[in-house]
Amino acid sequence: MNAAATLFDESHQQLREQARRFVAREISPHIDSWEEAGSFPRDLYQRTAAAGLLGIGYPEQWGGCGGDIVHKTVWTEELMRAGSGGLAASLGSLDISLPLVLEFASDQLQQRVAPPVLAGDKICALAITEPGAGSDVAAIATKAELVSVDGSDYYRLNGSKTYITSGCRADFFVVAVRTGGAGHAGISLVLVEAERDGFSRSAPLKKMGWWASDTAELAFNDCLIPAANLIGQAGGGFKMIAHNFQAERLNLATMAVVTAELALAAGLEQANSRHAFGGTLANHQTVRHKLADMATEVTVAQSFVHHCAARMAAGESIAKEVSMAKNFACDVSDRATFNAVQLHGGMGYMRGVLVERLYRDNRILSIGGGAREIMNEIIAKQLGLPG
Repeated sequence: MNAAATLFDESHQQLREQARRFVAREISPHIDSWEEAGSFPRDLYQRTAAAGLLGIGYPEQWGGCGGDIVHKTVWTEELMRAGSGGLAASLGSLDISLPLVLEFASDQLQQRVAPPVLAGDKICALAITEPGAGSDVAAIATKAELVSVDGSDYYRLNGSKTYITSGCRADFFVVAVRTGGAGHAGISLVLVEAERDGFSRSAPLKKMGWWASDTAELAFNDCLIPAANLIGQAGGGFKMIAHNFQAERLNLATMAVVTAELALAAGLEQANSRHAFGGTLANHQTVRHKLADMATEVTVAQSFVHHCAARMAAGESIAKEVSMAKNFACDVSDRATFNAVQLHGGMGYMRGVLVERLYRDNRILSIGGGAREIMNEIIAKQLGLPG
């Protein structure tokens, strides 16, 4: 039996066709210009929502489309086939922030945030990384002090965040702050609305890749937010973040697999069309074997990622396997994008050529959502190794 047939049912196949049509009509024709502009139109969120795609995986009661992590994987695959990791990252920034609101926040916060975000009217982003605390989440320093103002309780925030996807235009931020002492136990999550006094953000940061994604630094200077904006329990932030990381890492692994797929397809086309030393590149055994290795690795990576998606959809907690899948898929994508550029020669180094963008965009995948080294620490811990 075809392994894909056991994972993807008719609803997944219908979604794939729907997503493919939407991407071909609304996204692919504009990707090159959006990449050069460093942004894409804000109303794309609304158009994606209207097409029944932005809310995949979210409850219908909040305006979502229902579905599971496998449906989300299908959508990510088709979105990534437009060839822009940056667009996929920003359009999907709700997927690393909104689940924390829907799983842990009060009913009031859920009602205020979820419907407009799932309708594409508002943008939600996650703010964890700090200049002095990247993958070391336990080292977060942004302070949230509980204070009383005119008889009401507020958190007063001071600190900064950096490398925040959708940071330039998000309306809601799920922010990791320190409400207690040092270490994991002192971290909490709060919701910060962009219009709050004391909140500011930078101009878009200039990045190696993901050009179409708006990325910003955030600053909190005596920024007051209602104490009711606390998400979950004070001091419970680290556990919530860790819980959310599994889906984020699976999504990054999916992005890596599709990046590698696109690089392989471009490499195959180039090998069959480019002539050198008396024939096409494909006439040379070394090139054929390189492409055969690439195809093998892409196939294995895709199967592993799909396997993890199926287990997560079944409700399993698979931190070890997701960490493995992320690292393996990113390693495959590293090699595939490198080889694709190499097969293109000088043309592969030119702006406007797909493999050049894939090569740049790929580099962040083994860093975002927890660096490769963090994934290995998680794997080692799950194997019972000391440390």
